Amino acid sequence: MHALTVVPGQAGSLKLDQVEEPPGRGAVLVRTLAVGVCGTDRELIDGEYGEAPPGRRRLVLGHESLGRVLEAPAGSGLAAGDTVVGIVRHPDPVPCVNCALGEWDMCRNGQYTERGIKQLDGFAAQRFRSEPEFLVKVAPALGMAGVLLEPASVLAKAWEHIERIGTRARWAPRRVLVTGAGPVGLMGALFGVQRELEVHVYDRNRSGPKPALVRDLGARYHTKFPAIEFDIAIECTGAPAVIAQAVAASAPGGIVCLTGLGGTQHLASFDVASLNQALVMENRVVFGSVNANRRHYEAAASALARADPAWLDRIIARRAHLDRFEQAYVRGESDVKTVLLFEN
Repeated sequence: MHALTVVPGQAGSLKLDQVEEPPGRGAVLVRTLAVGVCGTDRELIDGEYGEAPPGRRRLVLGHESLGRVLEAPAGSGLAAGDTVVGIVRHPDPVPCVNCALGEWDMCRNGQYTERGIKQLDGFAAQRFRSEPEFLVKVAPALGMAGVLLEPASVLAKAWEHIERIGTRARWAPRRVLVTGAGPVGLMGALFGVQRELEVHVYDRNRSGPKPALVRDLGARYHTKFPAIEFDIAIECTGAPAVIAQAVAASAPGGIVCLTGLGGTQHLASFDVASLNQALVMENRVVFGSVNANRRHYEAAASALARADPAWLDRIIARRAHLDRFEQAYVRGESDVKTVLLFEN
């Protein structure tokens, strides 16, 4: 069967490979419908990081999946024809205290594995196998928008942790800032709107689909950083200057969640003393969040099922077929989410 593979650490190694049928590991056989493309995939292609499965040189790419079950064992909760998404992170073999409890997104020892990223083949193959506990059913009505479940799960976790932190005191948040209107930012804004909060999205794009996507969601779009305070800020760009602005814009008692990863080539410069003063004297919280476990995928599936299907479909601005896979990994100026299709 065909799969997209890379040699981790070797730039320019992406190719459409002929690989063996999915091995016996995993009781559920899934036919791939599509995989989403994100910055992580491009960084893997550029050789910035990644680890192939033990004893192998090449890694099957793809961590944002959408597939249809071909075979599933009785009692698994899945059946042939179900639409599913694969969970990316798997617990470490030791396991640490969090992985042992199913909280593998909070792994303590770093020995977790991740499909399409670290030591486990990804989903960019015509077929893949998985244990049923690492597959999540999505509503068939979502169609291709089901591929958004993985980025949505990251924001489901972020919102869960924001709300947990908020319970430290009497808390009635009203205004939310999301920085970045890519798929992660749009999912963050969707969760805020579904909580009936006033949502503001900051992004530098003045044209393209992003402004309309934000406004049609019922949020406010800004191309200049808004000069108002926010109870919650969700930072999705990873840009040091934007992070500093988001922290500065948080209200007393505010919560800032960092979800973006920026490049490491530039050192951020900021006033540590002023930051310390603001955090300590006004009880502000800044924390980071990444990845997701099963309950976050399930929460994300519920959120997507409640969203406007037409709006979700518009997030997928570009679709490329497997026979022209190179097109999927070239970033376009107006791209929001690009999806690689495995079926015509």
